[in-house]
Amino acid sequence: MKKINTFFCLLFCLFLQAQEYSSSNIHSHNDYAGALPFYEAYANETGVIEADVFLVKNDLIVAHTSEEIKVGNSLRNLYLEPLLLKFKALGGKAYKSDKPLLLMIDIKSEAEATLKVIVEQLKMYPDLISNKNFKVVISGSRPAPSKWSEYPAFIYFDGRVNETYTAQELSRVEMISEDLKELTVWNGKGVLTQADSEKTQAVIKKVHDQHKKIRFWSTQDNVNTWMTLMNLHVDYIATDNTSALTQFIKNIKSTFYQNTEFYETYVPKNGAVFPKNKRPKNVILLIGDGMGLTQIYAGYTANKGRLNLFTIPTEGFSITKASDSYITDSAAGATAMASGHKTNNRFIGVDEKGQSLESITEKLAKKKYKTALISCGNITDATPAAFYAHQSDRSYSEAIAADFLSNPVDILIGGGTKEFRSRKDGKNLAEVLQKKGYTFSDQFSALDTIKNNRFVVLDDASVVSRKDGRGDFLAKSLAKATTTFSKTTNPFFIMAEGAQIDYGGHSNNVEYVVREMLDFDRLVGQAMEFVDKNPETLLIVTADHETGGLSLIDGSIEKGYVHGSFSTNDHTSVTVPVFAYGPGAQNFMGVYQNTEIYNKIMQLLETK
Repeated sequence: MKKINTFFCLLFCLFLQAQEYSSSNIHSHNDYAGALPFYEAYANETGVIEADVFLVKNDLIVAHTSEEIKVGNSLRNLYLEPLLLKFKALGGKAYKSDKPLLLMIDIKSEAEATLKVIVEQLKMYPDLISNKNFKVVISGSRPAPSKWSEYPAFIYFDGRVNETYTAQELSRVEMISEDLKELTVWNGKGVLTQADSEKTQAVIKKVHDQHKKIRFWSTQDNVNTWMTLMNLHVDYIATDNTSALTQFIKNIKSTFYQNTEFYETYVPKNGAVFPKNKRPKNVILLIGDGMGLTQIYAGYTANKGRLNLFTIPTEGFSITKASDSYITDSAAGATAMASGHKTNNRFIGVDEKGQSLESITEKLAKKKYKTALISCGNITDATPAAFYAHQSDRSYSEAIAADFLSNPVDILIGGGTKEFRSRKDGKNLAEVLQKKGYTFSDQFSALDTIKNNRFVVLDDASVVSRKDGRGDFLAKSLAKATTTFSKTTNPFFIMAEGAQIDYGGHSNNVEYVVREMLDFDRLVGQAMEFVDKNPETLLIVTADHETGGLSLIDGSIEKGYVHGSFSTNDHTSVTVPVFAYGPGAQNFMGVYQNTEIYNKIMQLLETK
């Protein structure tokens, strides 16, 4: 038990490491060179605001080089006066949040003469220099450490790694800085070499052992650099774009995920080899809504390099564009797979002109197939709806539900109780379905006791996110459907949707995406095992589209954590993978339009 507790403690600490940064760790480098000197950095509550100063005619002028000196750009005008106004407005606080603020004054002219004037000017602002949440740190040209005690207590200094300090001198050091170029030629792309990483870590440790904070200058200003410095536990991250870095840090909580629930993947029998001439009797189609290659690899990473999908040897790619758009939505994407016909976004089971398309469930029912539709979302949402409904807009949820009355599907499991029972038109579709011979329940637990081979189970409370406790909804639903159909001699078609991978993408939340992805992958493993026990069954796994434009900017297969970045909160146009397992799987290799998924299924079943 001690080993297990230690393991989870390490995981928890790793998770905290990714979230321990805030805008207080931001060093607004050369702040005066920005579009809004002081104000942008202040608005983002950065920990350090840096101003380079020259002593010009007994005044302090903010500039990076002597050629850039402009008389009006004084330290008082650009920083001290605005700071005083902010302090007064907040009743003495540096920031509304009560965070501390460091003003780093980087001296570009002669050290002692310039610092003398800095002290004189600061004494004109007693409300600043007496505030416990505000410090002035002198960098650049500094007096010798032996002279630091001669300056007022409100003056602190920026130390250097190669300087040795007495205890008294160290007490005046607020932070210690180093030129990163002295340690590495790394350009901010890729990773540090092991040797350079060890050198850098040694410097950081040396500073931290002195109980001081560290920053580096001469660093690149991009996401990879920020992340690398954070992973090294650098205390202050320098940037010329405080807004971008602030947003990046704020997003870490939703873009970083450390998995703690790992599982073993299913091992395919006979090396996943199936006779090439054999046609399937049954088809299981699993749709990971919003599942692109990155979502899949995020799951693989979070499960420490294991994924059921990656044990399927046959893969292809589906082109998802809609009739009227480069980027499909779920309605058009699912309609293409359910009918073999491209259509417009938002259209459900109808063509571009709004004419009904015969769905795969309707067509197969004529051939005595048993059919089931499962979703861990609302059953009237676009993806499942496209397999039974015919409406010109996906938002017509009550009309979509009503369409189920004339569809031959035997089993329907998901959410959406309201659309069937508490409708605006006052109709109770549950009663109508019961008269048609269905068992209807709004309790997912009823799945265990239903004996009828035609049933509808809709329970909104059971289709919350995996994070919020959905549990094994998909696994139990698929098991119930296959068990029910296995009691007959009829062939069957089952579509099961992992709906909430898409929800996580829309929310730009990596944890949401990964947990839903892993839940869906467990379903894949379950379906693979069913195929091996029932070798007349073909399993197809794909997506209707990718959601979120997810990219992976960091991660560890060994530790099972993922750090992602989203480019949008909507769908993208990238092709999505198609995995096939069982008889006829080889037909799904290659790159093709999403309509071909329908065509290939129907050709294999010889029902087209």
